[in-house]
Amino acid sequence: MTDSAERIVIVGAGVAGLRAAERLRELGFDGEVVIIGDERRRPYHRPAASKQLLGGTARESDLALRTYTDLDARWRLGTTATRLDTSHRIVHLPGGEELRYDGLVIATGVFPKHLPGAPRHDPRVRVLRTVEDAVAVRRALAGSNKPAVVLGSGLIGCEFAATMRHLGRDVTIVGRSPTPLDRLGTGVGSAVTRLHRQHRAGLALGTSVRHWINLKDGIGLHLANSRLLVAGCVVLAIGSVPATDWMRGSGLVLEDGVLCKSTLFAAGVNDVVAAGDVARWPNLRFDEVPRRVEHWINAVEMGRAAAENLLAGQQGARPFTPIPRAWSGQYEVRLQTVGLPALGTDTVRLAEGVTGYVRAGKLVGACTWDRPRAMLHWAEELERQLPVPQPARPHRHTREPEITPLATVPPVPARTTTPPLGDLWLSGA
Repeated sequence: MTDSAERIVIVGAGVAGLRAAERLRELGFDGEVVIIGDERRRPYHRPAASKQLLGGTARESDLALRTYTDLDARWRLGTTATRLDTSHRIVHLPGGEELRYDGLVIATGVFPKHLPGAPRHDPRVRVLRTVEDAVAVRRALAGSNKPAVVLGSGLIGCEFAATMRHLGRDVTIVGRSPTPLDRLGTGVGSAVTRLHRQHRAGLALGTSVRHWINLKDGIGLHLANSRLLVAGCVVLAIGSVPATDWMRGSGLVLEDGVLCKSTLFAAGVNDVVAAGDVARWPNLRFDEVPRRVEHWINAVEMGRAAAENLLAGQQGARPFTPIPRAWSGQYEVRLQTVGLPALGTDTVRLAEGVTGYVRAGKLVGACTWDRPRAMLHWAEELERQLPVPQPARPHRHTREPEITPLATVPPVPARTTTPPLGDLWLSGA
């Protein structure tokens, strides 16, 4: 390609895509930036839609994300990319429109899973991902005085239940695992179980829905343990799937997301990067196994890092090696995680309210229960125990591959691990 890029296309108008666009401008890219988003609204704080907006403590206008530089971008909102041609550098849009690119950022995120057998067109059965989803759930709740039921005992399911109790609604969590938040271990899961029971939320754990029954005054859920629940609103919170269908046939490796190198370049191409929940990459702090990380702060940092590396080109790109961070607010409790607790083969009690996750004698994650200062300490300890590996220096007779950088830009400053303040608003991170 030529010395400078004329157009960079970002597919995905969530926080990863927004921060990628912002970083492009910060680094001096003066070509055209096109942002494609399937929703008709500008980027907003998605976690707050399923928490504060649903709970009535925020308005839709409060959720808009701020930008910290002039994006000068062309927005294509309410538009879905339909196909990707990496050979000719074309993103196909509805109606046969073709959008050529010199560089591409894939930030399409994920979609909520639909439970097989669940009604697909019943307005009382919803998922929670967008502002529209939150509004639809509120409408379903307003139309019935029956309890709410959430299927799934992960973060979204537990937070939804806490929001319902805050609103004075009866709610039951249904989950296959014996405890909520099972990826954090039985100790944390048992504490979360007690927390919800203290606030009179119902729990049906270690079971699943066997039959759905359409009742006159609600929806019946016949569980595998023979229990019958009747709900006015059912929320599906059973996980998500990466939004990759539009890229099938593109040549990209699409296995649980877009397979990327440690530098976030999509495998096999030098002009496409991925960021956010859709990207599966090896975080070299932990190992060389590609994984997806579905956390808000990770998407913020990843969008910025992907933009940096896209401009720097393959030779100038640096591995993206964050220490992932996440949090969950349930009732009066603030649950925080750092690292990758799911990698731990053993758990240890590090301090009062602090659980550590250990693999091969090293700390790979921590979870704190209302201990924000302790979280800072253990995040620093993870940095110490999991240093970024330094790349091996090539042999002096080894010829490096010739890869043309996407654009000539000023030197990339040291990457910050702290997202803009607006991305922390309402997230408590």
